[in-house]
Amino acid sequence: MTGLKTSLNNPDAAITSLRREKGGYMLAYVINKHGNPLMPCHPAKARLLLKQGKAKVIQRTPFTIQLIYGCSGYKQPITLGVDSGYTNIGLSAVTKDKEIYSAEVKLREDIVKLNSERRQYRRFRRYRKTWYRKPRFLNRKKPKGWLAPSIQHKLDSHIKIINQVKAILPVSQINIEVAAFDIQKIKNPGISGVDYQNGQQRDFWNVREYVLHRDSHTCQNCKDKSKNIILEVHHIVSRQIGGDRPDNLITLCKTCHEKFSQGKLILHIKPSKGFKAETFMSAVRWILVNKLREMGNIVNPTYGYITKNKRIELGLPKSHVNDAFVIAGGINQKSLPVQYFIKQVRKCNRKLFKGERSHIKNTGKRFIKGFQRFDKVQWKGIECFIFGRRTSGYFELRKADGTKVHSSVNYKQISLLERAKTFLMERRMRLLPSLAEGGLVAQS
Repeated sequence: MTGLKTSLNNPDAAITSLRREKGGYMLAYVINKHGNPLMPCHPAKARLLLKQGKAKVIQRTPFTIQLIYGCSGYKQPITLGVDSGYTNIGLSAVTKDKEIYSAEVKLREDIVKLNSERRQYRRFRRYRKTWYRKPRFLNRKKPKGWLAPSIQHKLDSHIKIINQVKAILPVSQINIEVAAFDIQKIKNPGISGVDYQNGQQRDFWNVREYVLHRDSHTCQNCKDKSKNIILEVHHIVSRQIGGDRPDNLITLCKTCHEKFSQGKLILHIKPSKGFKAETFMSAVRWILVNKLREMGNIVNPTYGYITKNKRIELGLPKSHVNDAFVIAGGINQKSLPVQYFIKQVRKCNRKLFKGERSHIKNTGKRFIKGFQRFDKVQWKGIECFIFGRRTSGYFELRKADGTKVHSSVNYKQISLLERAKTFLMERRMRLLPSLAEGGLVAQS
């Protein structure tokens, strides 16, 4: 379509990139001619197979080759450790002797906001079109096992990223850390008995009345210095993503509220983190385990206190990949000097109205000068991703974590490495404890 070639189209370029990789490839992943994963091999062997025409490159990151000739393949027991979470996932695959895969995944956090916007667009559209529809009171039952869209998306992302690892490694079993949180106990460590049923809003008519009572009917910004007796309840974080929970509401007088709405006032109030992560883990911990078992996997659950104890015994710093290494059963195995950082992004720029008769037009073409958003490119020896594009052919380049590389680079100065995917993947040097100095060093 675009006429551009990547390293996958040119075996010589792929071999060169494998040889010159900063930090070095510890392993090259291998699949047989039928697409089944085999044990990874040394980069030198992968280069030899590519030069002899016995293999082809099918994936650049992580570097994966496929054998052209038939091979039964020798396999060892591999345990995949999964440090599941609401925002981050840690992955580590270990054998008896060494670690062969390590990655940290950053999941999307914009699902709630996008769903709120979609609901708002649809509501306004119904009002404009004056649609009429009979009430459907008998169609309100949710199916068994229903989860909120944002929770369901994160659950599906866990399964998808695990399947991606299984596509390049013959994983024999999966260890997953599960946890259950008592949110009321977190808020009030001394709660017990019937207090669980009462809740903090007991004896109040609604949330607004409770918030006014909690704040002593006093403006939390000016402390009633404005002399305005009209009090209003303000959302610290937008209701689209923060909701109407009391932790996201404060009392303001009408004067302060209007100043804030007009941009004349900045509230120095730290928003509450909420308990989304704890709710997610409590809701899906066994759903995730059972779904993986239904897919034919051997799954062993473990718990956070066990992971923490083993990690401290090994002297490893707190991180998602180190937790996953411990969860996988890692003890004395040699750790990889390079880990993968994976960031999940949107597949495309969704528009609810498309076409010539739409009142909302598409803001840009999918391809500009042969490149699309989130393509992995190389600029002056730096591997980065296209985050912003202009029709003139100047692009904004960033790392996967959002670190800006350049704000305006001409398309003629960059070369395509990989096409855009929903999971942006890049290699990083891994910080491991130095036994000699007792500090952290980047191993190479």
